Amino acid sequence: HLKERRAMAMLLGDLTPVIVSYARTPIGSFGGSLRGLSATQLGAAAIKGALERAAVPSDEVGEVFMGNVLSAGLGQAPVTQAVIGAGLGDSIPATTINKVCASGTKAVMLGAQAIALGQSEVVVCGGMESMSNVPHLLPNSRVGHRLGDAKLIDGCVHDGLWDPYNEIHMGKCAETTAAELTITREDQDFYADLSYERSLAAAAWHREHEIVPVEVPQRKGEPLAVSEDEEPARGGGDLAKLRPAFQKDGTVTAGNASKLNDGAAALVLMSKKAARDRGLAPLCEILAFADAQRDPLRFTIAPALAIPRAIDAAGLTKAEIDLWEINEAFAVVALANAQLLDIDFLASLNVRGGAVALGHPIGASGARILGSLAKAIQQGKANTGVAAICNGGGGASAVVLRASTS
Repeated sequence: HLKERRAMAMLLGDLTPVIVSYARTPIGSFGGSLRGLSATQLGAAAIKGALERAAVPSDEVGEVFMGNVLSAGLGQAPVTQAVIGAGLGDSIPATTINKVCASGTKAVMLGAQAIALGQSEVVVCGGMESMSNVPHLLPNSRVGHRLGDAKLIDGCVHDGLWDPYNEIHMGKCAETTAAELTITREDQDFYADLSYERSLAAAAWHREHEIVPVEVPQRKGEPLAVSEDEEPARGGGDLAKLRPAFQKDGTVTAGNASKLNDGAAALVLMSKKAARDRGLAPLCEILAFADAQRDPLRFTIAPALAIPRAIDAAGLTKAEIDLWEINEAFAVVALANAQLLDIDFLASLNVRGGAVALGHPIGASGARILGSLAKAIQQGKANTGVAAICNGGGGASAVVLRASTS
């Protein structure tokens, strides 16, 4: 069975999808330095940066897929806005993907499929989000409120962070996982401290290899140039002093959960032949990918289903994976999936920090973890890697990357 899978994974040959460049904006804190830019403006900056790093002319791009979850108020066709804003013109097909937190990953999966099927030679994929600019919603206002007060609903929570199946905040889903897998408050705080420590230690690496600076217009004077992630420097503080955020006797806090953030990430994908014809050295190959689904209450551990499927599709075994990126929606997500899959989180999981410290602009994070992993493989830090992310509704997406072969 494994030999058959490996043979199938090699059948694509010159149509094997490869990542040739990656760029992301800095990640801004909620209401922080990037609040003056919309999700589409952040997306435009990431797309432009990724194409410039690949030295690919815009007229060679066949299609663009970008994740965006919180689209209320952005206007029609958010990704088309980002494409035009990046200077790519108005003739490139562009699709907005909403798979909640896995949107950016699913965008890359769709781009890789388009390349593998020979539908496109060059595809830009990624994700974008500005959680600071999500509007409040006023239900029933269209038909009018005859008497009494009207309630505003937080669009950020309602459309991005709320489980409509159980009518609870997704943080309570994290509490369910912590209880069922006996992951303590101390475990989660330890992991959160580790995420901050790793993110701060890797700040220079992120600036050099990932981030493209952005300029944020100001009311007066010159635009503000932002070139660093905002969240890690704030630090987690004394995590033990924080109160549970979602239930009185809970273990999940604002410190050991990811934050609400602004940011965008983009990757340029090509076929192996297209990269070779252009004289480009790929960061890595996209070997396989998979989605998985389970009950919404336990979306946190859906990566433990998606990851084995993706590894199996690649014709590999778990022992052959060198590096892991599992999005830190909550510290308990990383710990739970590491526990279920027997991954040494101290040695090979999220080694340059994750969403607990860096932040989690939900439409972009799936692309960010893929790009970070691709850069690590390019620099010889690993030969293989898996990036996976859970999403509200019980889903998860996982992608297997491998060092580029001739």
